[in-house]
Amino acid sequence: MAKEQKTNAMRILDKNKIAYTVNTYECDEFIDGVTVADQLGQPYESSYKTLVAVGKSGGHYVFVVPIAEELDLKAAARAVGEKAVELIHVKEIFALTGYIRGGCTPIGMKKAFPTVIHESVAEFDTVIISGGRIGAQIILAPDDLIKVTRAKVADIIHH
Repeated sequence: MAKEQKTNAMRILDKNKIAYTVNTYECDEFIDGVTVADQLGQPYESSYKTLVAVGKSGGHYVFVVPIAEELDLKAAARAVGEKAVELIHVKEIFALTGYIRGGCTPIGMKKAFPTVIHESVAEFDTVIISGGRIGAQIILAPDDLIKVTRAKVADIIHH
């Protein structure tokens, strides 16, 4: 069996001695998190997607929200002290983060951007995030995710 190819996110977790599990699945191109969760029989609530936004100031921010939820741009802007934020264009993701769409994870981006994780993260023993490439997921404790990303937690989804 082939050795698991470590992503930058996995190497950072190893370096910080953070326990995690890797889950892999067959996938050649981007599919959304809800579709992945359906295929793998995973709960939507504890599966999170990573979104990258730019603020009016030109600063970039990372928002981590449950896969079936939508980011509230006004709440997200308030959480990072911006007048407004908008999601970056898909074409910009790789150049900015080092990850491709569908494989973007808040851990180990090219630069450490201010990160906000939706407050529901506290409800779970483990959460599922992208593993840093399409077809890989990282499952870890929410406190470890918050610690390694230096994230703050806030209510940043539409209700």
